[in-house]
Amino acid sequence: MQNIELEIVFRLLIAVVLGSIIGYEREKVDKPAGLRTHMLVALGSCLFTILSLYGFPGSDPARIAAYVVAGIGFIGAGAILQTRERVIGLTTAASIWVSASIGMAVGVGFYILATITTILTYIILRLRVIEKSKTADKE
Repeated sequence: MQNIELEIVFRLLIAVVLGSIIGYEREKVDKPAGLRTHMLVALGSCLFTILSLYGFPGSDPARIAAYVVAGIGFIGAGAILQTRERVIGLTTAASIWVSASIGMAVGVGFYILATITTILTYIILRLRVIEKSKTADKE
């Protein structure tokens, strides 16, 4: 029993670390959902996934996964704001959604998949620099 508990603690720590990488990028560009938000989303989705696998023997783990996905949608919706000129917060909402999926991947033990997704997400979020320079070229 102790080995499984150590494995679970390891999974939770990995989820926090991976979530912090995405959250750090959002924090760096001064977005409202930053470091702590992404860490908590990855941690919470990881724990819910672990609970669905080990906490309720004989149940369908996909049920909790579906509810995590739906619940994160509500959090992400809170990050989206519409102004007269444009809609802001879509990328942050998407990064919250991806952080939840990373936490879920870690929760089931897919460490490489979660790590690759984190790296790709970080790279995609850094594309903002390219978008900014492209916008500046048009003006």
